[in-house]
Amino acid sequence: MRPPFPGMDPWLEHPTIWPDVHNRLIAAIADVLVPMVDPRYFVGVESRMVLYPSPEDPRGARPDLAITRGQIDAPMPPPRGGGVAVAQEVEAEVEVVEVDLPVREEAIEETYLEIRDTRSHLLVTILEILSPSNKSSGRGREAYLARREEVLETQTNLVEIDLLRDGEVTPTTPSIRSHYRVLVSRSVGRPRARVFAWNLRTQLPDIPIPLLPGDAEPILPLNATLHDLIDRARFFRRLDYEKPPFPLLSGPDMAWVKAIVAPPLPS
Repeated sequence: MRPPFPGMDPWLEHPTIWPDVHNRLIAAIADVLVPMVDPRYFVGVESRMVLYPSPEDPRGARPDLAITRGQIDAPMPPPRGGGVAVAQEVEAEVEVVEVDLPVREEAIEETYLEIRDTRSHLLVTILEILSPSNKSSGRGREAYLARREEVLETQTNLVEIDLLRDGEVTPTTPSIRSHYRVLVSRSVGRPRARVFAWNLRTQLPDIPIPLLPGDAEPILPLNATLHDLIDRARFFRRLDYEKPPFPLLSGPDMAWVKAIVAPPLPS
């Protein structure tokens, strides 16, 4: 049975679980939006390939360091006049340098939504759900921010859903710091946009989905859509609630989630 979190289940954020959550949630959102915008608009599920760090270490590889100073056995040159070289102990400094090793990456297909006008096929709105690669330094984030900038320079609306506590938030002015965020950027009125920001203990908000100017905006019930998906997909069967979620929570939040996943027995 799904733990009764009012909003996001923080165990879903682990990089080994999130790709499945991401793609299924995109499809679930599409299913919710289609009857809301039909027949004026078509909701399409599109995909792209992105690179993820190895799931064995979702935060990337960092070498363990040990700084040592010791004795090295070094062969001495043979004495003049012949003879056999004798190994002698000589003291030497051992220099330890921190280096970066190549991290194995794997390509994963990720999905996003396009809402298009059914008559003209005009791209009206893009809906993105952020992934770990979008929020970590490297090629994945650079590529996503470049695509994001291209969209913001067009007449296409952008809805950006961030349900990951880990990583860097996408740029806004001022920068919004919260556990979770949704950016709604309408083409009309840019560079002004609206950010919905909330924390772990709060339900996910209902989100307006911008369309062409003059058309009523459908309201996406994000919290209900996510919870319905969790129940259908049985994600909780894959999650180990005896281990702390990734990334770690603060002390009060950790105590709060523990009370939900393992409520105390009645006395």
